[in-house]
Amino acid sequence: MKTNKYTAELTTKTDAELAQALTDAKKELFNLRFQNATNQLDNTARIKEVRRNIARIQTVITQKAKEA
Repeated sequence: MKTNKYTAELTTKTDAELAQALTDAKKELFNLRFQNATNQLDNTARIKEVRRNIARIQTVITQKAKEA
């Protein structure tokens, strides 16, 4: 249940920390796509994982915005 732990960790973060995590994840996704295009990426499943993490972060941000 790695995703449940990650989601619970996200809900405890502040808005600024979530924004920073989103930025970091998007940078990581860009780098992974770049490595994939140049055939340097070994674990292509990591792209899918990072995309889902970005969606999780955005979901938590939206939930916090609706609560406020």
